[in-house]
Amino acid sequence: MAVSAETRAFVLELFDGLPDVTHRRMMGGLAIYSRGQVFCLVGLGERIFIKAKGGLAEAMAAEGSERFAYTRRNGRVDGMNYWTLPEAALDDPDLACDWARRALEAVAAEEEARFS
Repeated sequence: MAVSAETRAFVLELFDGLPDVTHRRMMGGLAIYSRGQVFCLVGLGERIFIKAKGGLAEAMAAEGSERFAYTRRNGRVDGMNYWTLPEAALDDPDLACDWARRALEAVAAEEEARFS
């Protein structure tokens, strides 16, 4: 099922405090970018997922976030390094942008480490 226009508008408004936010449709959901770097997915019931692993994933889990998971045809459950945006951030654009900035910083650090 595609993400509704209302949810798309809500997510873009939520992350309006970030630079150059864009989006693209992706497999029935949305990928959200800041300056060309994906940091968020919207899907699975129009839930908002932030890219996170390591310490950031642990911090998100401590806030009650759930890891993006899906069931394959063979019944195996797999996950991705995306976690639901903490509940408190859904009503607080500053907090939502803080989580997104942390995700973007982690992605930048990972990219830097990979190419150095």
